[in-house]
Amino acid sequence: MQKKKLLIVDDEAEIRMLLKEYLELEGYRVLTAASAKEADRALVDAPDLILLDVSMPGTDGLLWCEQIRNQVQAPVLFLSARTEEEDRIKGFRAGGDDYILKPFSMEELSARIEAHLRREDRKERGKQGERKYSRGDLTVDFTGYRILKNGRDIGLTKMEFRIAELLFTNKGQVFTKEHIYEKVRGFDGEADAAVITEHIRRIRSKLGTGKGQEYIETVWGVGYRWIG
Repeated sequence: MQKKKLLIVDDEAEIRMLLKEYLELEGYRVLTAASAKEADRALVDAPDLILLDVSMPGTDGLLWCEQIRNQVQAPVLFLSARTEEEDRIKGFRAGGDDYILKPFSMEELSARIEAHLRREDRKERGKQGERKYSRGDLTVDFTGYRILKNGRDIGLTKMEFRIAELLFTNKGQVFTKEHIYEKVRGFDGEADAAVITEHIRRIRSKLGTGKGQEYIETVWGVGYRWIG
């Protein structure tokens, strides 16, 4: 079985080597880069997952992620010492799939990497046949990970699509923010309610309204459900 390729992008050499040595022992092929410029060159090797430091001189992790997000489908896991809620939200807005706070345990990092790679493997298996489902003026393209409204792609990010897909395919069922967080992140960590709230806001904005009604309803004190 071919080894999964990981790309570590961090300007601190000690951290790069520590992660590289540990993850190679875990059975991964590991690429490293000390800057966004080096990371650009490493993308030629098509990594399966990217571990990206937020605070780097020059082009920082957030900006680099935004720059490559439309071309690179691999999960991006931010590594950061910034603990503020606003920083985590910026990470997800930039296109990140996970936000891991420093210092972290190697066991937790490994578990998160495995969870994201398993999800990607399931997606690849699902691409064997085209899967679409339409309801009203919306079409969910499960193969292309997009939602179309009246035939036009509304431009959801990967995380936004996962949330919308979960609600869309379970119309009427109420999901708490914690449940949504665990479902789309693939890791049963501590739920970040603010992140889910922000993603729901952005999904609603992109969906607009249909026939005078909202697609996603807030059930106050509980969570969200699809009603469109």
